Amino acid sequence: MTELAALARIPGDDDFPAERLTCHPRLPLAVGTATGGRTVRVLDCAKGRLRELAVLDVESGSTPWGDDAPPPMAWHPHEPLLVVADGESLLRWTPDAPSDPARGPAGTAYEALAFSPDGRHVWAVPSADDGWEGSDALDLETGAVLPAPPWDTGVGVHPSGGLVATLASDQGATYCLFARPGDPGGDPAMRIQRQALILDVDGYGTPLFSADGRHLAIRGNAYVDSLDVFAFPSLRKVLSTTLAEGSSEEWPRHNLAWDARPGVLWIGTPTGSLVELDVEAREAVEHASPDGVPVSALAVTATGDLLVARADGTFTLLSVRSAAPAVEPNDDVAVFLAGTEEVPQEDDLEGHLAPTDGTRTWTDDDLAAVTETSPGDPTWLRLQAALNQARIRQG
Repeated sequence: MTELAALARIPGDDDFPAERLTCHPRLPLAVGTATGGRTVRVLDCAKGRLRELAVLDVESGSTPWGDDAPPPMAWHPHEPLLVVADGESLLRWTPDAPSDPARGPAGTAYEALAFSPDGRHVWAVPSADDGWEGSDALDLETGAVLPAPPWDTGVGVHPSGGLVATLASDQGATYCLFARPGDPGGDPAMRIQRQALILDVDGYGTPLFSADGRHLAIRGNAYVDSLDVFAFPSLRKVLSTTLAEGSSEEWPRHNLAWDARPGVLWIGTPTGSLVELDVEAREAVEHASPDGVPVSALAVTATGDLLVARADGTFTLLSVRSAAPAVEPNDDVAVFLAGTEEVPQEDDLEGHLAPTDGTRTWTDDDLAAVTETSPGDPTWLRLQAALNQARIRQG
């Protein structure tokens, strides 16, 4: 039996409620961001309390598809340092320096940011030089900018720090790419691996590893409110569902948070409730909201509490009380890396990938042989079949 207990609640901006919550991975800090309003709210979540530390006046961001979005930001993996993209500049926030400029290429409108797991560099897209064909690795101390492979949307870090997951999106298909973070003290660029997930269409959210590293959740996409969960390191598909099946309500885009317990995923809903989902057992328990105010964003703090943003602008900190124990992160990154190999950085990415949809792995020969599909097949497979048919007709 799981109980949710309210620890603290503070007001926010009811005109621009937080659409994205991002918690520091190790410190009791969080940030709430919204589209419009030019505000980034930095929160202190220490000792079961909520306190607003700063409100930053920051320009809204955009998605790779040109839609308005909350401003891009990233927490340093160890230090109380927040970096935010503000139009064509970068800002850094610390408790001692609330809004200092950060070194980086001038005039670059970054649309996604992430710190490398060692904290030495900020990864940013699109690249100042190559646009969406590449990315930048920024050294905030020196201002140096190094070229790196393309990615988009966001970067999820395995709890071991030894692997990251990100997306390479296209309208017909999206690849979830896995990469080693780079060489400590050396080249900071991601080292993308051949093994990848292939997802239908585009518009997905940042991949989220569970606290023990044994599952990966991906929220999307541009057309339906989908949820896909994969086991790691096997990449076996555990769950695939549509959150808004039969509903006209608009679901929040950043509404997932992993519990400290293995395989338990929390989902915020437009009715204000929180759904506790055991992804392997496919069992769900709904925890109703006392006031029914819709959830606008959800995240888990470094101490395992749930941080909830609601459509009225409020932030609520909830403790999760359960008899089930948490587990330590696994070491399955080594298992994953032993079963794949690095993609040559200078070559075409797609031609080197060995994608799986969670059910089967598709080799180049498999994809070249597809000529017949059914209406229920994913868009990327139907497009591949059409291309193969056209090639056969042309001789």
